[in-house]
Amino acid sequence: MRIVIAAVASSPHLSGVSRHAASMARCLLGRAEVSAIHLVVAEWQYDSMFGALPNTDPRLHIHKVAIRKGVLSRNLWYYIQLPHLAAQLEADIVHLAYPVPVKRDGFECPTVVTLHDLYPYDIPANFGFPKVLFNRMALYQCLRAVDAIACVSESTALRLEVYSSRLIADKAITIYNCVETDCRIAQASPLPEWKTDPFLLCVAQHRRNKNVVFAMQVFERLLRSREIAPTTRLVIVGIEGPETARIQRFIRDAGLARQIVLLHGIDDAELHWCYGRCELLLAPSIIEGFGLPIVEAMLHHCRVVCSDIPAFREIGGSYCQYSALTEEAFIEATRRALKSVMLRPVSIDRFSGARVGEAYLQLYTRLRSGRPFVAKGLDFAPATAGSKGQP
Repeated sequence: MRIVIAAVASSPHLSGVSRHAASMARCLLGRAEVSAIHLVVAEWQYDSMFGALPNTDPRLHIHKVAIRKGVLSRNLWYYIQLPHLAAQLEADIVHLAYPVPVKRDGFECPTVVTLHDLYPYDIPANFGFPKVLFNRMALYQCLRAVDAIACVSESTALRLEVYSSRLIADKAITIYNCVETDCRIAQASPLPEWKTDPFLLCVAQHRRNKNVVFAMQVFERLLRSREIAPTTRLVIVGIEGPETARIQRFIRDAGLARQIVLLHGIDDAELHWCYGRCELLLAPSIIEGFGLPIVEAMLHHCRVVCSDIPAFREIGGSYCQYSALTEEAFIEATRRALKSVMLRPVSIDRFSGARVGEAYLQLYTRLRSGRPFVAKGLDFAPATAGSKGQP
């Protein structure tokens, strides 16, 4: 089976979308049925994606396309050029790493899209007005045009049922993001001038739903009240975005330039170094589609303090300290987490490459069979067992 994964995106650094595309390629390479994986990225993404993948497998081909930066150029490439490229590569399946405009009759093979979230509807402030209207239009057009929708969580699938027609919802199934346990860990610290000082970690893009300023407010109060050591830092890992200016303004006004570290562009090995060394992970998101940092923190037996939202409950189960989104509640949850000694081992087998790869192969095989596609009739227990919050 020849699979094209289209992951052309705006950031040159690893983001949630590009990391999803890379992990999907890795888990599919574990399947003997896959004869070739063609991962398609923009020129500015190539170096980061090349470093994130096992380049010794001859079945993996990373293609870089030359397009102008900007939403319009990217969307036009997906709509006009991707069908031609898929035909040249003799694709059996085209899998879009995130929703983009799709020319339905341009493809000679089935198309799948990964649906990470419904942010254009759930949190319009992530995009601003009127940009959010165009995001909604592109999302709706994509979901109507593709043959199947792979939701990254049951929470996302339920949100899709709220906002879409039955015609769209019936094409949706849940396949979790893949999180591998054999992750590489960097030997050197990615933190500037780090001298074994304690630090809290927040892994989040600079977007409104991530609630990064709230995390900094919690950190400031813990620091000012001396509930954490004065040398403690808050390390925020994530690419810049609409909230960057607000985040930088808070750091400046609070006088915390030495205590708060903003990192972006680090690789997976450096990120896993951070999980392994931090005191705890702060994840105060307003809404999420999955919660990859929580799974990665669980992998490292890292304490987690997070907002009490459906996706986090589904992914984290009983492992995390959940909190309402008030400063007092989050500070109290952080106090409890910092006093805890040892977190029990937790199974994240439902996110393993073997289970996720099997689920994708089931989906692709059904789509290629020519039979009418009904997602409800598929058995995705290998990928979704233990959902609804059971780790």
